[in-house]
Amino acid sequence: MSRTLRLVLGDQLNPTHSWFQQIDASITYVFIECRGEGSYAPHHIQKVVGILQAMRNFAAKLKEQGHEVYYHRILDSEQVDLAEILHSISGKLQGTALQFMEPDELRVQQNLEELATKGHPISFVSSEHFISTKEEFTATFKGKKSFLMETFYRKLRKRTGILMEGDAPHGGKWNYDAQNRKKLPKNHLIPPPYLPSTNVEEVYTDVLKADLPTIGNLKDPKHYYWPTSTEQALAIFDQWLEHCFQFFGDFQDAMTVSDWALYHSRISFALNVKLIDPLTICQRAEAYYRSNEHVPLNAAEGFIRQILGWREFMRGVYWERMPDFGNENYFNHKTPLPKWFWNGDTKMKCLSHSIGQSLDHAYAHHIQRLMVTGNFMLLAGIDPDEVDLWYLGIYIDAFEWVEITNTRGMSQYADGGWIATKPYVASANYMKKMGDYCQNCFYNEKTKTDSDSCPFNSLYWNFFERHRDLLGNNFRLGMVYRTFDKMSAENKASIRARANYVLENLEAL
Repeated sequence: MSRTLRLVLGDQLNPTHSWFQQIDASITYVFIECRGEGSYAPHHIQKVVGILQAMRNFAAKLKEQGHEVYYHRILDSEQVDLAEILHSISGKLQGTALQFMEPDELRVQQNLEELATKGHPISFVSSEHFISTKEEFTATFKGKKSFLMETFYRKLRKRTGILMEGDAPHGGKWNYDAQNRKKLPKNHLIPPPYLPSTNVEEVYTDVLKADLPTIGNLKDPKHYYWPTSTEQALAIFDQWLEHCFQFFGDFQDAMTVSDWALYHSRISFALNVKLIDPLTICQRAEAYYRSNEHVPLNAAEGFIRQILGWREFMRGVYWERMPDFGNENYFNHKTPLPKWFWNGDTKMKCLSHSIGQSLDHAYAHHIQRLMVTGNFMLLAGIDPDEVDLWYLGIYIDAFEWVEITNTRGMSQYADGGWIATKPYVASANYMKKMGDYCQNCFYNEKTKTDSDSCPFNSLYWNFFERHRDLLGNNFRLGMVYRTFDKMSAENKASIRARANYVLENLEAL
């Protein structure tokens, strides 16, 4: 009997995929815990453990349903390359054809395509996960010199009918981003996040024995709190709908040292390994909003925009612009990443907390990533290659297709404006406005040129002066340059001197 092998990657754990709807004894589903995938970046230990545990859970469920399953664990061989491991497994199982869901990452697709040169008949099918397609994105922006998320978002709103009233947006506006920027009130009590519990000791031990180059902490393997099954992911989402959804709109950009989850849903990891379906999540969020008057529209639209808008948009950008996108460096930034990005040992409270939280939880919300760590990296001129490596490794939800577009594009403006219409940079005033990071910080957020002035303040103005030839004509930066031009020559010189000192002493900050 001919045997077809179907590879299921660690980010393809889609329980509703058509592959799994019928049992066929001639088909074996292959799962590979791959050393190469675990070591091409220094991944957070919680990320590696979470993916492998979710894979083992998913494979076990397929077996229970009656499917043929072959599972290769991380310690089963010393082989590193995914395609080579699958080639060996195919020989062992006498597979006659290899089938794949379309990978989300170009490097994985290219690796699997190599198997055709070894005599394997290979084929790819849709992962049946995303709301949009690569072709839809290409057609939307054909002939354009940049991509605008809002254009794609509105198109998907119309096509799916989500938050629509006929052809018009529900509530009369497409986007309520301006209502998503409130600071947490003083003494505001945030409900504790709902955390599932999974004993991952076996996986954790295997990862340690495999000696993968991990970072971060996993303090209690008996009670791992990221979802490793569809049921756990939906339980987190249901709890979030009931207890946090109503506050998400107002406080999604807020930052505080007192809580790591705030009002964020924490389902991005489950989405990115496909344990849950993005369209279903958006539809459930809309249904909850429409049936619960206490949930405001800015919460519903803000949440749905992150998934239907940004997530789908970034995936489209990735496939449209790769592999060239991975080499973009518009500002020619070459500065090495300070070592304290790997341990949080800096006197800047906002960075110390954001990095420390990331090491503890493999998580920081989008504003911490964009306006704290990413903001500093851009102002300091950090090499985008090092920026990509850090973000790809430290966050549990980071996979190249969604990481590189957000960091090299949205955060670092290394693409020169394909994604963002201006660089997302800010001084300490933004940190103070959106959270409590500036309280009791070693640095003074109010001054620019003193020896204890917040580094963000001088770096902010230095960035715009340094790159005026590239940014001076940007229509969104006119006020920035008018303000700068009004400064006295002495003030500019002082700012420049302070910024140069900061840049020369990054490791000591």
